[in-house]
Parts: sequence; C-alpha cells; structure tokens
Amino acid sequence: MLRFGTDGVRGDADVVLDSASVRALGCALARAIRPSAFLIGRDTRRSGPRISAALAAGLGDEGVSAVDLGVLPTPAVAFAAAERALPALVVSASHNPWTDNGVKVIGPDGYKLPDDTEAAIENHLADALAEPIPGAASEPVGPGPGATVGDAAVTDAYLAHLATARGGRALAGMTIAVDCANGAATVVGPAALRAAGASLTVIGADPDGTNINAGCGATHPEPLAALVRERGADMGLAFDGDADRVIAVDEQGSVVDGDAIMVALALDLHERGELAGDAVVVTVMSNLGLHRALGAAGVSVIETPVGDRHVVAAMRERGAGLGGEQSGHIVFAKHATTGDGILTGLLLADLVRRSGRPLSALAAVMTRFPQHLVNVRVEPGRALADSPHLGFAVAEAERELGAEGRVLVRTSGTEPLVRIMVEAASAATAESVAERLRAVVSAELGRPDGP
Repeated sequence: MLRFGTDGVRGDADVVLDSASVRALGCALARAIRPSAFLIGRDTRRSGPRISAALAAGLGDEGVSAVDLGVLPTPAVAFAAAERALPALVVSASHNPWTDNGVKVIGPDGYKLPDDTEAAIENHLADALAEPIPGAASEPVGPGPGATVGDAAVTDAYLAHLATARGGRALAGMTIAVDCANGAATVVGPAALRAAGASLTVIGADPDGTNINAGCGATHPEPLAALVRERGADMGLAFDGDADRVIAVDEQGSVVDGDAIMVALALDLHERGELAGDAVVVTVMSNLGLHRALGAAGVSVIETPVGDRHVVAAMRERGAGLGGEQSGHIVFAKHATTGDGILTGLLLADLVRRSGRPLSALAAVMTRFPQHLVNVRVEPGRALADSPHLGFAVAEAERELGAEGRVLVRTSGTEPLVRIMVEAASAATAESVAERLRAVVSAELGRPDGP
C-alpha cells in the first residue's frame, strides 16, 4: 500500500504508483480532507499525466472536482493553494530519476499536511483499496509527456509574487547561467529571472518525459559549473525537477550548496535587522561550519530531522524567518510556505548585486567541515534497531571525532537505504569513519546483492 514518507508518497511510477492505487489515493484524499476541489500540478515526467488523471478520477468518485494546473513548480502550486484556499496535489518525485514519481499533498493554507492528517489518509486508503473500482482509471488527456505548459493565471500570479518578494529591485547587468533540470522550472524559472532584468544562458530546458534530473540540475551541477566558467557568468542557479530546491555556482565555477546559501542570506538579513526571530532552522544534515558561522554572528540555529516539512514546522513554532536544508530546500517565512528554488535564486542574485561582492566571497564566510556521505541499500523493512553492533560503532566514532566532527546514521524516508554522514576536521578522517560504519550496516542490514 502507498505510504507517506518525508515528502509525500513516492516510488516507482509503474509499480508503486499504478493507476488503481493512485485512484484509490484520490478517493482517500477526498474522504480525509473533504474539500470542494483539489488543484493538481505536476513536473515533466512521462508518468505525470497518467497519475494526475488517476488522482482526478479518484477525487471524482467522491464528488470532488480536480483543477488541472499542468506543469508547474511545487512552490507555485503551494502559492496557488494558499491564494485560492484549496488543497493541492503535486505529482512529482522531486530530484529522483524519471522512472519514479510521487504525490505531494498541500493543505489549503499552502503548507504540507501534519502527520495526523496523513495517517487519516492512509486509513481511508486501506478502505478504498479494498473496494471495487468503478471502471478503469481515466486515460490522460491534454499535453503529452514533458510539455511545459501550466495554468496561465497561476503562473502570472506567481511571477508577480516573486517580483514583490524581491522588493521590485532589478538584476539588470547581471549574467546568470541557469539549469532547469528539464523539469518544472523550465518556463517559470527563466521567466522570473528575465523579468528581474538578468541576462541568462539556460540549459536543461528541453524536457522529453525521461530526461528530468538526468545529469543536470541541482543533483548534478557540474555542467552548470562548466557553463559559468565558459561564459564568464556572475553566478549559476541549478533547480531540481520540481524547483523546490536550488544549488548555486559562484563566478569561479565552484558549487555553493544550501548551507552556504543560508549563511549568506541569514547574515544579510541579520545585519539589516530583518531576520525574524534572529534564528535559522536547519536539519541534522547541515554542516558544522554553518553552526559556527551563524553562532559567531549571534544568530541562533535550530536543528530538526531531515525533511523540509520539519523545517517549516519548527519555523512556524519558533517564529523563525529563514530555514532550509543543505540540499537546497530553503524557506522564507515571509514569502513562502515551502522550499522555493526560484525565489531563493532571485534573492541570492539580489544579494550579490546589492552587496557588490562576488558569490565566492559571500560563500567564503562559512568554513566548511569535510563531510563524507554513504548510502547503503538494505532489505526493505529493515530498521536500524536490527543492527545490534551499529550503536556501539557510532558511539566509538563519536568519541574519536570529539568536538571536531559529527556522525549521523538514519534510514531514508523515500528509498530502502541507510544514509551515513560523517563530518570531521579532515576529509580522510571523515571517509575512514564513514566506511567503517558502512561495513557494519552492510554486514547486518544490507541486501544480498550488495549496495
């Protein structure tokens, strides 16, 4: 049965999100939330139109209308949900390959759903799956795979909102390279930057349904870095498949991740007296260098589990104005209800222009501690508690690193993986400790065919 993870329901588009299961999910959503209508947006994956149609069919079975917004970034759909006071669905697997897909659920306030609502949806889903389906799920109609059209009214309203968020200041004279990941930002991302006056070179803007995130975008910024160096651009911005995250590239072609972006933006807001709560909310994955840079400036750092929904929840609870993840999900409480890569890119470019400093200098304020990340594929359903020696191994690693490092071992919320992150004063130490922990996890939880 479909289950909610850290960011909605996600899995193999054909196996996990088959049309019958998705239609039942539509029924469950209607029963749990009981709105008059749902907005539905999607990214550019081949399976998007089918899954959108199956969701609409399930909603229709319960008498709930579906408003098709077409291809739009997740933050644009969230903005539309809040503006129209209607819940919304985003058919996307974010940074995953095209063979996966997912469904993100957004409430009528523009925020992702709380845990108790997701639990209620899963209960209704179990009932819906046990019921006979009233006919086959609808076939998709309208734009084909990879089409980049969206609801014009929503797009225009979202672009106007972005202009307001950047204070109407222009980016005239700036040259920016942009990688749209062949995803949902393909039209809206460049349009927002051009409206601000920037001169653009755009790649990753030719979606065909199967090339989303393929060697491009936020998870693969190398082509963008090469383009920045080749064109002598002031900076580069790489979105992911649904544009709720962004990774930047400085004028020298070096990658600037979410942690460095948050430090630069937080310090600017703090200096101008505009950082609400004088606090930044980050996840346990954020670099120790972020903690030290912000702490030295008198900015509090609040830590949450991985997932932008946890970040947003803590921001709302603590009144923090800025939060996000190392991966590039960055949330501005004043302007957005979820991570918004396009908004973040605009505000970062605005900071570069206002400060008169290159992005490399802004990012250098944070001294990064080397991190080594390891993913270990495990048998589905296995938990960390099933590894009796792992706790001892982690405790030993933490003693070895002391105050100059950290260890984080967690299960993925979207894939059958155990993720290991080790941070240390040297890259060699981080790698050595991570590989020792990988061996323990692989021996006790790993799949027989290995990682």
